[in-house]
This record gives sequence, C-alpha cells and structure tokens, in this order.
Amino acid sequence: MVSTTAAIIASAQRTGGRLLARPGTSGRSPVGGPAHARPALLAILAMAALLFTWDIQHSGYHAFYAQTARSMSESWQGFLFGSFDPGNSITIDKLPGFLWPQALSARIFGFHPWALTLPQVIEGVLSVAVLYRAVRRWAGESAGLLAAGAFALTPAVAGLFRTQAEDPAFTLLVLLAADATTRAAREARLRPLLAAGMWVGLGFQAKMLEAWAVLPALGLLYVFSAPAVLRRRLAHLAAAGAVCLAVSASWVLLVTLTPAKDRPYVDGTTDNSAVSQVVGYNFLTRFSSLGIDAKDTGSVAAQTMAGTAPTEPGHAATQWAKMVGPSLASQVGWLYPAAALAAVCGPVWLRGRPRTDPLRAGFLLWGVWLATYFLVFSAGAVGGHTYYMGVVAVPLAALFGAGTAQFWRAWRKGSGARTWALPVTVVTTVTWSAVIAGQYPTFLPWLAPAAIILGAGALALLALSRTDGAEGARRRTAVLGLGLAVVAMLGPSAAWAASVLDPAYGHSGMGSAGPVSTWHHHNAWQRTFSAPPAARNSGGRAPKSTDGLDEDQQRLLAYTRAHQDGATYLFATTSWRSAAAYILYAGAKVLPMGGFTGAAPTPTGAQFRHLVATGRLRYVVLGGVVTVPGRTNAAWVRAHCARVPLPTSRLYRCSPRSAAALP
Repeated sequence: MVSTTAAIIASAQRTGGRLLARPGTSGRSPVGGPAHARPALLAILAMAALLFTWDIQHSGYHAFYAQTARSMSESWQGFLFGSFDPGNSITIDKLPGFLWPQALSARIFGFHPWALTLPQVIEGVLSVAVLYRAVRRWAGESAGLLAAGAFALTPAVAGLFRTQAEDPAFTLLVLLAADATTRAAREARLRPLLAAGMWVGLGFQAKMLEAWAVLPALGLLYVFSAPAVLRRRLAHLAAAGAVCLAVSASWVLLVTLTPAKDRPYVDGTTDNSAVSQVVGYNFLTRFSSLGIDAKDTGSVAAQTMAGTAPTEPGHAATQWAKMVGPSLASQVGWLYPAAALAAVCGPVWLRGRPRTDPLRAGFLLWGVWLATYFLVFSAGAVGGHTYYMGVVAVPLAALFGAGTAQFWRAWRKGSGARTWALPVTVVTTVTWSAVIAGQYPTFLPWLAPAAIILGAGALALLALSRTDGAEGARRRTAVLGLGLAVVAMLGPSAAWAASVLDPAYGHSGMGSAGPVSTWHHHNAWQRTFSAPPAARNSGGRAPKSTDGLDEDQQRLLAYTRAHQDGATYLFATTSWRSAAAYILYAGAKVLPMGGFTGAAPTPTGAQFRHLVATGRLRYVVLGGVVTVPGRTNAAWVRAHCARVPLPTSRLYRCSPRSAAALP
C-alpha cells in the first residue's frame, strides 16, 4: 500500500496536483495518462496475490465443501450434479457451480488443500483487476487504483479468497456483470448487457438468489443513463433479463427434468426438488425471523428451524445492527463513513447534469448495490459468515475510490462548502476506524493511535497548503496531505488484512482476518464444519488412502474394503459427519443418511432395505451424530444385521436375504 500511494503522490506532483484522470473516460487509458498507473496496478495485483496465496500449502479442508469437491472430481455425474459422496447418493445442499473450478483443479493437480484454494486465488486477483477496470471507466484512473487497493486491503477480502466457500466465484461474477453493464450503459449497447445477464446467471450457479440482488443496481444504471429512448432501454433490459433467467435456471431445469433414479437426491429438501432447495432452504428460511413461512416449500429447514427464531427482547434491533457490530465491521466496515459520504455527495453534487452523465450514473450503481446487500444481510436470520461480505466490500471500495477523487477535486478548487468534504471524510473515517480497533484492545494496540496521528498529520498538511507561500510548495504540501490521508483511512483495514500472513490468523476457513478469524476457527468453524481431529492434520500433503484417519477408522476401512463383495457402497453411516473423513481422505463410497441438515428423507426405509436386498449395501456403521433417516434405519439394522467384532466400531453386516423377505 505504501509503495502504491507513493507512486500516486509522485505522479500527482509531476502533473501539477491533478491526481485523477478525467472521470467518465473510456475503458482504455487515455493517451498521456498518468505514468504511475501501470506500475501501481501491478503493485496492487501483486499485493493481492501475496495476501491470497500466502501459505496456501497449509490450507485446511472445508469439511463439507471439500468432500463434495473430491466426489465431484471422481465422476462426471458427481461433477454435474454436485454430489456430496462418491456414490452419488445425495447432492450438496447448494448449487454446485462454485465448486466446479475446485473439482477441475483437483482433477488436474490431485486432491490437495491448496488445489482447492488455488481457483479462489485466481478469482480474487481477477476480481481486483475487474473492479479497477470498472471504476477507472467510471471515475478515472486513480479512482480505479484507490478502489482496487481498498478492496484488496479489506480484511474480509484478504480472507475470502483463501477459502473454499461459494463467495469468491460469486464476487468475481457479479463484478464482471457490473463492468459489462457499465460498458453497455455508456453507448446503449445490447451485447455487453446480454453478457451482464449471463454473468449474473452464472453468479446464480454459485450463490443462487443472492446473485439476483445485484439486478436492481444494474437495471437502474442502464434504464437511467443509457443514451437511447426509453422503449429501447426497456427492450434491452428485457433481453438481458431473459438471458439471466435462462442461465440461472439451467441447473435447476437439468435436475428437474432428470428422473430421480438417474441422479442424486437433492439435499436440503423433503421433496427431492431443486426448486425447493433454492427457494425454500436457501432463501425463505434465511429470513424466518421476519415471519416468512417456508413450511410449504419442501425445505427441510422449515422442519429443522421451526420455532428457532430468537424472541428475546431486543433481538430484532441486534439483528439489524449486526453489519455495524464488531465481528463484521472489523472485517468489511472500516470505510463505511467514506463510502456513505461519497454515496450521498456524489449524486447531489452532480444533480443538473444530463441523464446520460456516466459519473452520476456510477454513483447510482454502487450506491444501490451497497444499500441492497447491506439490507439483505441485515434482514437475514442467517448471514453472519464473514465470507458473505465480499459482495459488500465491492461497492465500499468503489465509492471510496471515486469519493476520494471527487473530494480531492473540490479541495483543490478551494471555495465553498464542498471544500470541507475531504477533511470531514478523513475525520469520520479515522474516528470510526479507531472505534472498531478499540473493540479489540489486545490486537495491534497501536493501531488506533497511529491512525489518529496520521489523520491529524494529513489535516495539518492540508491546512498548511492553504497558507501563503509559493504555488509549487503549497501544491506539494496538499498532495502529501492527501497521500497521508489515504494511508490514515486505509491503514487500519490494511493492518487487519495483513494478519493473514500470520499462520495464527491465516487459516480460519471462514474468510476472516485478525482476532475474529481465531474465534471462527476455534469455535463456529470447528464445531460446525470440521472433520475429526485426525483428519485436520494433513497440512498440505496429498492424502494417501488412509491419511487423516485414526487407527480405528483405518481398520474399519480396510475391513469393509476387503469384504465389499461387489457392493456399490463400502458402508452406510447415520450422518454426513460420520461419513466425512472416509470421503475426504480415502474417496470411499460411503452412504451418508439424511444429508447436511439430517432431515432429508434419504434413504427411506424401503430404499435402504432395497439396497441391502440387492447387495448394493452390506455394511452399516452406527453411532455418532444420528440423523432422522439414520435413526429409522438404525433400528432395523440392530434387529436384522449381525454385529462385526471390530474394536471401538459399531459395524454391522446386513445379509441380502434378511432384507429381501421384508416388504
């Protein structure tokens, strides 16, 4: 960050204090553009790559997504449908699009933790580059650089592109949609608008209906600023919407039209429906605290989450305030004041310009984007994961870059109330950063005082540039003050983001940085998602056939493999947790009952007995976390199957004859 800021300051001094290229220029750098632009961009991309790749050879496995990626990498049917297990009995509880790059990477490089993380690193560097291009096209060269730097130095972003979650791919795809829409709106071009619809549709494959939340911002940008008559603008939007809908619905239609016997069961549902998974399980129940009833959607969450919405006094207020609470504000919210001031001042200052003015249109795009996702995550009953915040970091960084540029131009003019916008932005942003840092007094205790000192120094230099003296000296003082102001505003966020370089903070798996990452790692992450302790210690090695399994698990695996006798599945377990280590570290065809939630009705009692009767399943492991189907089938197993005398293992052998005689 320091080298990039220095390059911008040096260029500004050489160009007479004109820090920014003229906003609203085309996507290509203008002839005679700032000499610092290319080196600064390369420095930002290199910094982002460093943050995202550091120590990825010791990345951990996400103990649900990683199993799915391995299963998807071992068969094209599993790849297409997103099978959780190698036997293709049940899907993951989300659309599998975000895992396609990970599964392909595992096919190419072998199944390693770093091979699953590598696609996210690439998606992250591309996201920084696309944001730079979009903001440069909108607000000028240096605004794009500031936005790209701010984005890469957001703690949630530094952690996000080191995970195996859905949001890295999703963030890149909606950024590509925004960039394409910006190009389309400039000249009312249909082709890039259709491309934007395609990108949002692909984003749907990664994050489902959350991708559609970007549509209001994109649609308003085009309908309000494209240089064409209203009828043509609406026709273009309709065409792009049709593309978006077609691409979005493609996987759901594929699953719906494929006979149930020819595909895995759709997890997260009680009716084996991809529509129920997307609309009920992954959308409506996320807003259950708002009174939305999902009981008729076919979603298992309507059963498992019934009555779980907290009702204690003050819960609603706490929920709506979570975006400014310490755990999320420290990850994504350091620039809230700067972005808010830009979102307000930008449109107000530009009122009276033509409808097609691209600079004003850009403030509309990013302001609506920020407001939409801010409200979505505030309203959602589920939504506290840090890796969700990448899509919020995008407009925050864009508004910071363009707002800083706009406020600097107002300061340079030196007259009127607008002159105060830059100092006010510095004061409010640095003060807010000090408040956030103060919530974690033992982590980088020097951070808040340093930001305050830098901010005060920036204000002093800006004020000094208004005193009498030589024009050149005053100009250099003002530029130095601006550079110090940028460092003061970005410094706290950058310090937290840099914590991913420390092994103690760099592998939360939840997209967090700083002390929040250690809380996630030692609490929510391990408690909810992690595989057994022995399975977490493989580091960056390629797992062998039994690497990561304890001695008893290895003995059970060896026994069932030796006595598989042509069965499709090595054995069945009463939950995905019990099956996880065997799938993750051995690629074993283990049948998990009940899916991720434990309430998916698969296999039913009749289906389970049919598997036994036809010889496709011979062994069952009972114990551990028991799901609803697991509990039902476990009773039959105890009554009709023989216990295998393996130490510490509740393994049963089921004879096809015992099941064939039953209805």
